[in-house]
Amino acid sequence: MNGAPRIAALIVAAGRGVRSGGEVPKQYRKLAGRPVLRHAVDVLRTHPRIDLVQVVIGEGQESLYMAAIGDIALPPPVIGGATRRDSVLAGLAACEADVVLIHDAARPFVPAVVIDRLIAALDDCDGAVAALPVVDTLAKGDGLLGDTVSRDTLWRIQTPQVFRRADIIAAHRAWPDDREATDDAQVARAAGYRIAVVEGDRRLEKLTYAADFDAAAERVKMISRSASGFDVHAFAEGDRVHLGGVAIPHGRGLAGHSDADVALHALTDALLGTIAAGDIGSHFPPSDPQWKGANSEIFLDHARSLVVEAGGIIDFVDLTIICEAPKVGPHRAAIQANVARILNLSEAQVSVKATTTERLGFTGRKEGIAAQAVATIRLAQP
Repeated sequence: MNGAPRIAALIVAAGRGVRSGGEVPKQYRKLAGRPVLRHAVDVLRTHPRIDLVQVVIGEGQESLYMAAIGDIALPPPVIGGATRRDSVLAGLAACEADVVLIHDAARPFVPAVVIDRLIAALDDCDGAVAALPVVDTLAKGDGLLGDTVSRDTLWRIQTPQVFRRADIIAAHRAWPDDREATDDAQVARAAGYRIAVVEGDRRLEKLTYAADFDAAAERVKMISRSASGFDVHAFAEGDRVHLGGVAIPHGRGLAGHSDADVALHALTDALLGTIAAGDIGSHFPPSDPQWKGANSEIFLDHARSLVVEAGGIIDFVDLTIICEAPKVGPHRAAIQANVARILNLSEAQVSVKATTTERLGFTGRKEGIAAQAVATIRLAQP
């Protein structure tokens, strides 16, 4: 595809999920400590290629949805219809995007590499599905075993499924009203579109019955990891300093090969530490001229993307800025909001603090600024 299309993830979560048991629909049941829907939302909204996430919920599920999502900033949920097709069409109407990944909420763990494969497949086809080959022996039979069936060209279809938004809307509108479709790929294929099959993942197994939850809990463990980062920059000639991506007027600047944003550098190292990926210097060497004067947002976004690619979910970051001047307090909210934006987090997941060293040491002598950060992530361990 040419250019950079706007990509939306449409999560269909309007079902009642009665076969899985429990007191609430399966998309709101807890798995690995969080509602099933929340897992799917977290993974999709933190993928670097996905620009927005739209959720379709069932009528009367508003309170369950809000409890599952918490303070994550998402578009208002769309109320689904009587059938899955009705729900998908309602969601598609609300998605302002060129490309849409349609995903079932009952598949909570979406590997980033599968999303990458699906999007890449649009270069050659009209759509794509994630799928796994059938590995069991298949046979006909009615009480007694009959002939086996070749499994060479059989696939177990999963979601997400990706399409150009205009194409899948047209396909659904052309589908007969008196037939129900089990997924969107068959709707698109019936309309004449070419649908690619890309490698899926066993983590995308659909949760249907109570036993599926037990199997998923055994297969996917979420572990918590925390790491710290620390950085220092000396004052130099200039009229402003960059802290957390915010330009703060000051009588001096900070010395550094990039924009010397000590706060973003500390956060970058903390995130890299959670996945044992080295430090900022190993990814962006100060000897490399391409990073001279670079916006440090590039560094933090890179660290975020590495965490996502490793299957991690960023839960919380804590930043402490250490200096006598400038005063950080008036800019704290702007720094918090900017860091949240870069990391695709809510502001409640970003802590920004400031302190002094009571005029002791190099920061107390106003020779520079230091920052320390701690990041906490969850990492899936299948």
